[in-house]
Amino acid sequence: MRYVAIGDSFTEGVGDELPDGSCRGWADLVAAGLATALGETVQYANLAIRGRLLEPIVTDQLEAALALSPRPTLITLNGGGNDMMRPGVDGARLVRLTEHAVRRCADAGVRLVLLSGADPSARLPFGRTVHRRGVALTTAVTLLARRHGLTMVDAFNDVEVRKAAYWSPDRLHLNAAGHHRVASLVLSALGHGEADEPLTHEPVARRLATEARYYREHVLPWLGRRLRGRSSGDDRTGKHSAWTPVEAMPRV
Repeated sequence: MRYVAIGDSFTEGVGDELPDGSCRGWADLVAAGLATALGETVQYANLAIRGRLLEPIVTDQLEAALALSPRPTLITLNGGGNDMMRPGVDGARLVRLTEHAVRRCADAGVRLVLLSGADPSARLPFGRTVHRRGVALTTAVTLLARRHGLTMVDAFNDVEVRKAAYWSPDRLHLNAAGHHRVASLVLSALGHGEADEPLTHEPVARRLATEARYYREHVLPWLGRRLRGRSSGDDRTGKHSAWTPVEAMPRV
């Protein structure tokens, strides 16, 4: 098994930070889960970069993935979340870009698994717009996957992961529990286990001071980057750009 993950911050693992500050995330957990389920070492690469739009994901990242030697046997693709947060996004173009990736992987003889990102819209400014666009893209990509006989992991419509307990303080990225939830959905779709049990948690009340801090610490910096034409992923590279061995863990 040689597994490559491509995408944006969702796939990079932002929100699931380790003590040394590096990101783990659902794709790392999937690689470890595959190694344990198969009882063998999995070669793993993660080329995802936070802030990336879908076009560079399905061109630059995908081509880099297919250029790895030896060639991957499995690629997971998620993207479009950053596109949907920009005005004037062309949903049909996002579907065409995804289909380009589908055909490219088919031509290369590499299995492609498509993912929809988890839905953060309930707690975001302009969340209704983000949700509406996410519904349209997820529906279109699901139909695309069905047409090509691909595995589709629909985290967007997973009601459990929408709960506040699965999200980071920025309300845009999953926390460690959220990444574990998505990893379990992916592994289940690949035939290795079942989705995690729901978390028990108390609803989080919104207070004025909390909301003011949220806008100051997260929304305003994001707007500032947009106005400067900057991205959180500028000058960053994928965290595992070459094959990294992931060893099987002993079964308990």
